[in-house]
Amino acid sequence: MNIGRIFLGFAVIVGLAVAGAIVLFPQSRDFAVAPYFWVLIAFGLFELAVFARSGAAGPPISAQTRIVGFVIALALMIVLPVAAGMPLRIF
Repeated sequence: MNIGRIFLGFAVIVGLAVAGAIVLFPQSRDFAVAPYFWVLIAFGLFELAVFARSGAAGPPISAQTRIVGFVIALALMIVLPVAAGMPLRIF
């Protein structure tokens, strides 16, 4: 399986996890670190794990795949709480 597809699957999982945390704990929106930074931190940890596993010096994931994954995670992070009845609050 291609690392780009694994990353996109990981982006969906991270988006669902962050959205679930926002729905279950609404006060988490006001945490010191904003939820969209949670997504960036998770992506950074993924990159670190891929680098540690492969040892490759180059970027294993293309920039387009990173952007698409970030958009997917943010879309899930915004749409699912709104679908659960929470008011729209992006940042």
